[in-house]
Amino acid sequence: MVESMAEVRRHLADVIDRARRDDTPTIITRRGKSEVVVVDIDEYRRLCEAAERLEDEWLNRMADEAESEGTEESVSLEEMAALLRSAH
Repeated sequence: MVESMAEVRRHLADVIDRARRDDTPTIITRRGKSEVVVVDIDEYRRLCEAAERLEDEWLNRMADEAESEGTEESVSLEEMAALLRSAH
């Protein structure tokens, strides 16, 4: 579901109910550009957990590859995580 900010202002409660009850996210646009998404809080938490899990798996793969290539010019897993977080 995609709606403009003006449309959402007129019926925000419906947008929230649709996200909660029907698990239907709404993309809100401003001046024709997608700005935000309204999703149910449980879906948001699930997505955050999935993103964290994927990041951990990626970091572990990178660490395994670095370990197999040797330690010269490498960084620790903690340093890599800090670098990734600072880039966001």
